[in-house]
Amino acid sequence: MIKAAITAVAGYLPNNVITNSDFEKMIDTTDEWITSRTGIKTRHIENDSTKATSDMAVEAVNLLLKKRGISANEIDLLICGTVTPDMVFPATSNLICAKVGANNAWGYDLSAACSGFIYALVTGAQFIETGRYKKVVIVGADMMSRIIDYSDRTTCVIFGDGCGAVLLEPNHEGFGIQDFILHSDGNGVKHLHMKAGGSLNPASVDTVNNKMHYVYQEGQAVFKHAVYNISEVSAKIMEQNNLTANDVTWLVSHQANKRIIEATAARMGLGSEKVLMNIERYGNTTAGTIPLLLWDYEKLLKKGDNLILSAFGGGFTWGSIYLKWAYDGG
Repeated sequence: MIKAAITAVAGYLPNNVITNSDFEKMIDTTDEWITSRTGIKTRHIENDSTKATSDMAVEAVNLLLKKRGISANEIDLLICGTVTPDMVFPATSNLICAKVGANNAWGYDLSAACSGFIYALVTGAQFIETGRYKKVVIVGADMMSRIIDYSDRTTCVIFGDGCGAVLLEPNHEGFGIQDFILHSDGNGVKHLHMKAGGSLNPASVDTVNNKMHYVYQEGQAVFKHAVYNISEVSAKIMEQNNLTANDVTWLVSHQANKRIIEATAARMGLGSEKVLMNIERYGNTTAGTIPLLLWDYEKLLKKGDNLILSAFGGGFTWGSIYLKWAYDGG
């Protein structure tokens, strides 16, 4: 039986870094307030106005190809999870393929907010498991700084820019994606959305003047839903696969808020030593957080490790993946 296994991982972060101290000079906030409520200390922000989401992805995908020792022409399919595409159309995935020279690949974008990467990973895995394709690249990339209001103290301190990418290939040893649970609930739109820019509220002078092209988030409501749903789905994927806390090697959770991650680990019965975390340095890079975690901690990952990937995003979207890591990192 063919499994879809991750065989390489890479990431990219813009060089420009904004600290909590920098925000103290911009808005009414403090380092202590930000850290205690989110766990974030720094975040990477792209300050080159000529750069877009696809440019971050190109850096990550090129590194991915170099690490795996393959050419761009070997890619069959590229799926990009993002809510900050370069343009409404064409798809950012198509732009990435053109820029890296993936002339034999086709692709599309997948929009599921912070769950974008796990949605895309599960989707791409189907093309591997059917035997249709041999090499599928999954990108999680968001340039959140372009849709954040930096006068809104409740949202601007949370998000950063970043991108991660993984390569999926067939595995016949039983490693790779074992199971997944995905959910969505459009009733959550009232708590987390962007008001304008779509067919409901097309861009106009009024939408721009009223700051309707920025992320709108009701923090307390989103936090409550995120804690419950990501914790429950993570516990459910364990139960569904007869996994105990001892069986799980690593929790690879979306990096939205340190308290949400800790609550998820507690619900799963995991100690902090089994939780991968980099929110302190990168903030919430939306679809980029999980692949960036895998890239950051790749050297710790061993063949056969049981990983639980979990995320919660606007809309609402959420889910969890159980996978067996397919190679020794480093």
